[in-house]
Amino acid sequence: MLGALYFLTVGTALGPFLLRPRTRAGALGVLTAGARRLVAVERVRRSAFFGDLFPAHYEASDRKVLRYLAVRSSTGLLCAVVIALLVFGAVLAGILAYGAGRGTLDWDELLTQVLLGGVLLFLDVQGLFSLAALDARTARACFGPSEGELLRRRIDELAASRAAVVEAVDAERRRIERDLHDGLQQRLVALAMLIGRARRGRRPEQAEALLLQAHQEAQGMLTELREVAWRVYPSALDSLGLEEAIGGVAERSGIPLRTRYEVAAPLPRPVETAAYFVVSESVTNAAKHSSASEIAVTVALDGARLTVRIEDDGTGGASEKGSGLTGLRSRVAALDGVLHVHSPLGGPTTITAELPCA
Repeated sequence: MLGALYFLTVGTALGPFLLRPRTRAGALGVLTAGARRLVAVERVRRSAFFGDLFPAHYEASDRKVLRYLAVRSSTGLLCAVVIALLVFGAVLAGILAYGAGRGTLDWDELLTQVLLGGVLLFLDVQGLFSLAALDARTARACFGPSEGELLRRRIDELAASRAAVVEAVDAERRRIERDLHDGLQQRLVALAMLIGRARRGRRPEQAEALLLQAHQEAQGMLTELREVAWRVYPSALDSLGLEEAIGGVAERSGIPLRTRYEVAAPLPRPVETAAYFVVSESVTNAAKHSSASEIAVTVALDGARLTVRIEDDGTGGASEKGSGLTGLRSRVAALDGVLHVHSPLGGPTTITAELPCA
């Protein structure tokens, strides 16, 4: 009723402005603004009386709002008519019962009136159910995305997630190539030069010193190769599990790392892998950029959701658009998870990943 009254009064007042092309946009904005307020009341009504749950941050388009209010006004008027007919039928039924009680109606007339009243009652009840179903459908279409819209969004999310994963894999490959080229390759060249000088050396003590230096260089190369292999994929994750793999991150970290692991059930392998890389990349970033003195890692399983939280006491200011965090976000999103980054200037930095395990 309020919607019909709104369209009747405000629509009539804005009619001349809606007809003129120059003023149509402004008048339509005024009409839509008022319609949104009435629709917000309707949303509260659906939630309070029918228990409907709608997405909190979903905002319907102007066309959806006006369409819903128009349909709701029509259904409201029809519902009022049906209820009025139902009340009128109840009054007639009372009069009929009174007449039957006094004996002023014969059985043929009484039977005819009862059959007619039963048919009208059935039609009234069916009309009320149909109007209620129409109201529910229009509310879902306005206050929440439709099934087709949800499907399109899901397709877009999957396409974006796939492209982001491919981009993250390419970035990881480039980083591995850079580590091998700038690190191991240079050290291999230095090792070959040391061995060559030792072979050409004429004094035994000089050759022994060069061989000792070459041995130390080879040990450093092995350590660096293990680091590169761990960044690609940690073997401990398959053999020992997520907790031990995170323990390996703590051992290699240059900053004291406190871990709290609260997972009592086995985790799916993709979830374990994503959780490990969230911890590993976050700890690496903190060690490189945050000037932190301590890092705390918490891994907790709550029902069918794994929460991974990394917090450091550094200077903050981490950029969410950096390649590391972008890759983590893509990796988490590929599992329908969510990555939150909170890093105000001055710190602390908190990175939280929520991964579904179902």
